[in-house]
Amino acid sequence: MSRIVKVIAAVALLWAMGLAAVAQAQSADFNALARVDAAQSRLTQAEDRVTLDLALSQGVPYRAYTLEAAGDVPRRLVLDFREVDWQGITPEALGQAEAIGGLRFGAVRPGWSRMVLDLARPLVLDQAGLRILPDSGAARLRIVLRAASAEEFAALSGAPHDPAFDLPAPEPVDRTARPRVGEGPLVVVLDPGHGGIDPGAERDGLSEKELMLTFARELQDVLVRDGNFEVVLTRTDDSFVSLDRRVALAHAMGGQVFISLHADALSEGQAHGATVHLLSDSASDAASATLAERHDRDDLLAGIDLTGQDDQVAGILMDLARQETQPRAERLALALVAGIGGAELPLNSRPVRRAAFSVLKAADIPSILLEVGFLSSPRDLKNLRDPAWRLRMAEAIREGLTLWVAEDAILSDLVRQ
Repeated sequence: MSRIVKVIAAVALLWAMGLAAVAQAQSADFNALARVDAAQSRLTQAEDRVTLDLALSQGVPYRAYTLEAAGDVPRRLVLDFREVDWQGITPEALGQAEAIGGLRFGAVRPGWSRMVLDLARPLVLDQAGLRILPDSGAARLRIVLRAASAEEFAALSGAPHDPAFDLPAPEPVDRTARPRVGEGPLVVVLDPGHGGIDPGAERDGLSEKELMLTFARELQDVLVRDGNFEVVLTRTDDSFVSLDRRVALAHAMGGQVFISLHADALSEGQAHGATVHLLSDSASDAASATLAERHDRDDLLAGIDLTGQDDQVAGILMDLARQETQPRAERLALALVAGIGGAELPLNSRPVRRAAFSVLKAADIPSILLEVGFLSSPRDLKNLRDPAWRLRMAEAIREGLTLWVAEDAILSDLVRQ
């Protein structure tokens, strides 16, 4: 049996089992959101087998599959659910298994949840079953992994295509309908970093994903009230959005400017102050390289399968398109730095930097990544917690965008002449 047939058969079986569980739960009139009972859930290991038991308040559709290692990200087991509330449970509460290097869970997109287990060695699915308790309607999910060779693991791994779980392809966009900058409101795509299963940086009870979603909404309000901007967000709730999906959404939304918002943490050095990052094949400094690698790694850690993503021809065509877009992005970066500096807000000593951020790879949309500040800096952390300070930062970004729109319109007219 081929790998594809095996994967499809496995997913079909799990999906059918999950649907049956849901039917039973719905007949008992339970809510759509399943909760995890931490006290009844556990991760254990006996010799070459690892068992994951999850106690759920009701049955939900689910699927399970493994992914090969990618770079420094190890092999992974991915469990998708519709939908699980993870509140009240921590990885530590589930226990430990020597063959499991790490465990994380959270929302992956609206209506769907994910759990990812890092595998310290090749393990394949041996058993998967969800049982409904007749007296309560609660459910028990058991996943059993067994040791396997690297060759067997590779043959059975890969994210299956399943319309019930996978995102639809982006709708085609009429590029001719996109107005030139300066003709009507500027369509700004704000991209709150991280989300869902990927919290981003965390310090003193504050997570980057929550902070950046809050700031994106505040910035959206400031820009919309100005009257010269139309603003859309790549995510509006605590959902995971893959890097390539963020770029696809920017195109689908007719974006004219793409701003990815972050507040990272660096364990080395004393990074602080706002920093604007541009796309480049080579990083301008070690810190930027670290941030770019971390952002791409977050996709892998969240259970995204990036195999088969390399397209040399498409890459060449995008590089050609960037010859026009990149100078505009550089002017955008300088305009934002001018707006932030003009408001006398903290700027990094090197406010414009470059690295290979995948989220900036929209070939025809000027794109920048803005580190509003660094959670690893006590001063920045204090500022980022302050709504009044965030409002000043939002107004400074608006001033920078206003400056860029005027300059870009003038230069565009000169190019057309």
